[in-house]
Amino acid sequence: MDDETHINLASGISAFESKQFSRAIQLLNPLAESGEAEALYRCAIMLQNGLGIVRNEKRAFHCMSAAARKGHALAQHGLGFMYMEGDCVTGDGERAVEWFTAAANQGLTGSQTTLAMIYEQGNGVEADPEKAKEWYRKAGFDEFS
Repeated sequence: MDDETHINLASGISAFESKQFSRAIQLLNPLAESGEAEALYRCAIMLQNGLGIVRNEKRAFHCMSAAARKGHALAQHGLGFMYMEGDCVTGDGERAVEWFTAAANQGLTGSQTTLAMIYEQGNGVEADPEKAKEWYRKAGFDEFS
């Protein structure tokens, strides 16, 4: 990543985190279009929720998917939620589990906990108490140790 790209990414993230979404989309969108995973992820959030830009489900899904395929753990988690909730895409419990698992395997505790709850409740997949306990343990819940 060259210096200018790095500066634009850092500035875009800073604008995003300070809720200056119009500025964030201006800085991050060109980087997202060039395939930068963090920019794709943050643009997806803004597009999904209409932050600084008109809500665009198709583009939000495209950006989140692209970042997830690049191995971005938070995007994998976000894509899992899109599939689980049917937000920006047709709901699909099995696809949700695939993406939550990808993020969980990178150590994302939120995805590990979400998987535990999915398997505990049988939300979109067949309930599996043993898998639920396994994911709760991985997420650090001591009572399952």
